[in-house]
Amino acid sequence: MAAEAGRRDRTHYLYIAVIAAVVLGIAVGFAAPGVAVELKPIGAGFVNLIKMMISPVIFCTIVLGIGSVRKAAKVGAVGGLALGYFLVMSTVALAIGLLVGNLVEPGSGLQLTEAAREAGDKAAEGAGGESTADFLLGIIPTTMVSAFTEGEVLQTLLVALMAGFALQAMGAAGEPVLRGIGHIQRLVFRILAMIMWAAPVGAFGAIAAVVGETGLDALKSLAVIMIGFYVTCALFVFVVLGGLLKLVAGVNLLSLLKYLGREFLLILSTSSSESALPRLIAKMEHMGVSKPVVGITVPTGYSFNLDGTAIYLTMASLFIANAMGDPLSASEQISLLVFMVIASKGAAGVTGAGLATLAGGLQSHRPELVDGVGLIVGIDRFMSEARALTNFAGNAVATVLVGTWTKEIDKERVGEVLAGRIPFDEKTLLDDGHGGPVSAEPAGAAVPEPRDGADVPAKV
Repeated sequence: MAAEAGRRDRTHYLYIAVIAAVVLGIAVGFAAPGVAVELKPIGAGFVNLIKMMISPVIFCTIVLGIGSVRKAAKVGAVGGLALGYFLVMSTVALAIGLLVGNLVEPGSGLQLTEAAREAGDKAAEGAGGESTADFLLGIIPTTMVSAFTEGEVLQTLLVALMAGFALQAMGAAGEPVLRGIGHIQRLVFRILAMIMWAAPVGAFGAIAAVVGETGLDALKSLAVIMIGFYVTCALFVFVVLGGLLKLVAGVNLLSLLKYLGREFLLILSTSSSESALPRLIAKMEHMGVSKPVVGITVPTGYSFNLDGTAIYLTMASLFIANAMGDPLSASEQISLLVFMVIASKGAAGVTGAGLATLAGGLQSHRPELVDGVGLIVGIDRFMSEARALTNFAGNAVATVLVGTWTKEIDKERVGEVLAGRIPFDEKTLLDDGHGGPVSAEPAGAAVPEPRDGADVPAKV
């Protein structure tokens, strides 16, 4: 027990160091902007270290989740329910963004400078709309291995689903493979825990660079849309998601957000929800949601449940149209914004993806507004943080809701974990011996995940 307490203390210090690094990065950004911009590769390097782990994490989680259940129909039910929920919530996010955008009317009175026009043209380069056929074909990797080497979330998802169903069909013959993948998962999460110790350095470089590039001027001139966007995201998370979570699952949103506090800090410092994806998978399983639900809902949500991006696209489009003196009519708003939410599939919370989607959508529907994208380039990095935080909160809530609807959640364990009585293992990011995620399976519905002999006895 003493060793475990020491381990938790060390990770506690790690995240205090992240906060200190963020404050120091902001100070350096204001004091020496030129030097701060040169630190950008440090932040990018840390995010890239995390991203290189995403494909193996998704593959192991999904294969173990699907391979450990007997009925394929249950997996299909989880996926169908998750996609249906994502579609409804994206529509709600769109509607809220439109409502607030039309009330606030951001962008009115701004003038488009030549520098902003050039920045808008640059953002639109290579951001042309992708057809549905191209998107669907893009899900199929060139080879099974290329899904991992190219870092495509949806390609990894496809390969993992196929491998999981194949192992499920193999029955007892597939158990040695499942045990092997279980060992690989432990290795992957241990590497991820090691990478997390570089978080303070990555946070310092990322924050210093963005403050050095942006400065105070852009923040002052575009404060209206920034504040409006943050307030809208907060309303969506606390009112819509919080109300739904309490009503359906009986879980307090603030307790869930507190449990995921370190992940939110990581997203805030890197501006990418991808940086917290592996930890969200581990923490949702630890909390008592079953492996199949976590393995399907979380990775799929990162491509299809982009609530923050939907709100951003609506408000940014209205902002640009107002600033250009060419407001969008109601019918134009609906057609353009529905198109852009569809076009945002696969963005997966990557920094800058929202800006590219915005430019591509405007280029396809209202080319005369593309120049106006330059107006928002200066503050996009700060809005990217709100997008990523909202997307992450949406996916965490979605996982609990889908687990509740499919009865694949251990509600007693949820209460214990959120109350802090069952701490999360920051060293391994896994629940070896706890039995939480596996025990969330209803009796008779699943075959327990094959484990090596040392892991069979569960702690009480």
